[in-house]
Amino acid sequence: MLLSAPRRSATLPPEVTRDLQLQGYHCLPDALDPLRATALLTDLKAAHPFDRQLFLSEAEFDADPVWRGVNPRPGRNLLDRFEAQLDLVEADPGVTDALVALLGADYLRLDRKVVCGVPETEIPTWLQQRIRGNPVNNLGPYVRPEYRDVTYFMGIDFHQDLIDWPDRPADLITLYVYLHKVTEADAPLQILDGSHCRGAGVFPHPLTLMAPDRWRYGSDPATASEHRQIKLTGPAGFVALWHACTLHGTQPDAADHERISLRYLFARSPTAPAGTVGLDLINDGLTGPLTLPTTRADLDADGRAILKANSVNQSLGLPAAPAASRSPNL
Repeated sequence: MLLSAPRRSATLPPEVTRDLQLQGYHCLPDALDPLRATALLTDLKAAHPFDRQLFLSEAEFDADPVWRGVNPRPGRNLLDRFEAQLDLVEADPGVTDALVALLGADYLRLDRKVVCGVPETEIPTWLQQRIRGNPVNNLGPYVRPEYRDVTYFMGIDFHQDLIDWPDRPADLITLYVYLHKVTEADAPLQILDGSHCRGAGVFPHPLTLMAPDRWRYGSDPATASEHRQIKLTGPAGFVALWHACTLHGTQPDAADHERISLRYLFARSPTAPAGTVGLDLINDGLTGPLTLPTTRADLDADGRAILKANSVNQSLGLPAAPAASRSPNL
């Protein structure tokens, strides 16, 4: 199902909570200032390459493969150079009202970074052959160290954002901003509507494609739930928020250009009393756990992918993976 955004409605902060309670996500009814979003995008692209210059050669990678610590971190984050322009997001009344409703007045910003969906046309042939069919194509290990101030993907299977937070309760919200118009060809975000209701689960998740835009979630058909697949397209400045347990992903970028977006993580106020913020109401209604000691089963001890299974690609008719390589729980 294609959902063009922004959705036009008289959305008030309580409805943000209602949407996350029922759907697991919410699209702000009004986009951020498109001119300022475009200006930020222009400045990011002027400061940083987003093409084949990013990548190590095959020989360079094989000489010293690094699997962990390849994402942005304090002191190595492209957005740190653009602090003054980020009030586009961080001071926008629609954004702040939504976050206060969900998390409390003194919510915490855990993370912010640039996320780039890299088109296949810019990925070296040797690398395409290695990563095809991986459930999580985080390209960071193959990127030159000086450019690891951005997170790069070429498609990512349905996952929860708790995947990076073992032992942490689901007390955080993701906020995502498109900096340019995103169509179906630009690796739009894809959400499984209502999938957060099952709580935290180990990645890869047990998903079965039932129809082009409908998935069964759960390994036991008797207790599984069904969820619509929603594609989020929108203009420059489009904003979506979702729960930490909401399944979402992207297919490979089919366009001839990169998709550059902003991704934030915000956490619940540490001082707001229990039961006083929207996220408390949402979490009280989940049927599964709010935290897990282990959140993924697709990597070895060094951080290398050991599974070849990608559910989200099936809805495009792309191969999920060779049968012998698939995870037993898929």
